[in-house]
Amino acid sequence: MATVNKNLSEYDKNSIPNAKDFRFGIVVSEWNDSITEGLYRGAIEALLENQVPAQHIIRWNVPGSFELIYGSKKMLQTQNVDAVIAIGCVIQGQTKHFDFVCEGVTQGIKDLNVQTDIPVIFCVLTDNTMQQSIDRSGGVHGNKGTEAAIAAIKMAYIRQQASLSHQIDNQHLLSAGAIQLEEGRPLELKE
Repeated sequence: MATVNKNLSEYDKNSIPNAKDFRFGIVVSEWNDSITEGLYRGAIEALLENQVPAQHIIRWNVPGSFELIYGSKKMLQTQNVDAVIAIGCVIQGQTKHFDFVCEGVTQGIKDLNVQTDIPVIFCVLTDNTMQQSIDRSGGVHGNKGTEAAIAAIKMAYIRQQASLSHQIDNQHLLSAGAIQLEEGRPLELKE
């Protein structure tokens, strides 16, 4: 297993970008809430520890992991956030339902990342047993919620840097006369 020799809660705080100006959305599944609440605690503690003000964190609950996709989409559309963390837990049962939910949630979160400019972090445990989920939500393997929060900070920073780089590039093109601005119209390259 990938987490056997890794503690999900450990990270180098010195390598984390300054997060004090970022806003985060956290969408939490109510299904397997003993696990998802542990994941949420790990995420919120990591965000606060990295200087994210409490008022810059928005939490929404959804009924189950499959609903994380819609909840995350609506969070992206209606809240001014720099990243969203989707928290859920699906535990293997005796039917194929596990496979369908895991595949659907994985693809749905992936689709949001492709379709929008705001990162959505996948913090969905897909374990074979409840004990494996306990171990990864604050147990012997640490907390996947902590890992997801650190990923959210890093991805929000990448988004910010890419936007700044794009603005600088456009400024250089504008000053060189390679592009022209007309009020109410997008940038256009000169032929």
